[in-house]
Amino acid sequence: MRLIGPEGNQLGIMSTDRARQIAEEYNLDLVEVAPQAVPPVCRIMDFNKFKYDQEKKEREAKKHQRQGKVKEIRLHPNIDEHDYQVKLRQAISFLQRRDKVKVDLFFRGRQIEHLDLGRKILDRFIADTQQEGQVEKEPTLEGKIMTLVLAPKRAG
Repeated sequence: MRLIGPEGNQLGIMSTDRARQIAEEYNLDLVEVAPQAVPPVCRIMDFNKFKYDQEKKEREAKKHQRQGKVKEIRLHPNIDEHDYQVKLRQAISFLQRRDKVKVDLFFRGRQIEHLDLGRKILDRFIADTQQEGQVEKEPTLEGKIMTLVLAPKRAG
């Protein structure tokens, strides 16, 4: 195996037993870092410190990520134009804040017989939010609720 020392210097190719002896002399761990290489590469390091540093980097990276929330907007198939515009503005502001938008269109009573009207409203909603968002989940009917999920457009 190829051995790398604790300071990152090459110690050469040697047997596993010899590498273990050197690691014990340094009072550190022998860690295989590239098992697929020929010969395999091992490194002498403090494995617990290595794991701690990696977890610390992951926590730091997680801190800078923003988890987008899912905002919900509720509509009905017989929505008035002004009400539609208000809901549309809300959805656009949510998408601009990098949140996902779940649009639920509720059918009451016999309205369920006119699925085409609900679908037209959701298609119009998709077209009107095209600049800020993209469809993540196409409109689907679940019981008496037609659901659509919009996600913010990727930056860049």
